[in-house]
Amino acid sequence: MKRIVEFAQKHQLNIRLAYYSKYNPIERTWAVLENHWNGSILDEVETALNFAMTMKWKDKHPVVKLVNEIYETGVKLTKKAMSQIEKRIERLTNSTHAIYPNLGNWFIDICCSQT
Repeated sequence: MKRIVEFAQKHQLNIRLAYYSKYNPIERTWAVLENHWNGSILDEVETALNFAMTMKWKDKHPVVKLVNEIYETGVKLTKKAMSQIEKRIERLTNSTHAIYPNLGNWFIDICCSQT
């Protein structure tokens, strides 16, 4: 959570995290990609990149690039540090999120304008 909040602040982005896969754009993209490669063996990075570059969703091609940076896992925050992050996010509740009334707890807004 800390890294995504920092990313949003650095790039001045408002981000909505949706933890429910049906409404998550990344999950929808994977579904399109899985249908596009139609069971082909993705045994090389180049093969996967080529399939991703040729797919379309709503008549648009995705931006595809290989990221070689190492993403560090297992990063833990202290309770005090996490409380600072919590001040920079909004956990949506059913009462604050009318579009998906029963999924509010699965959404988090990170707004770059917050401090």
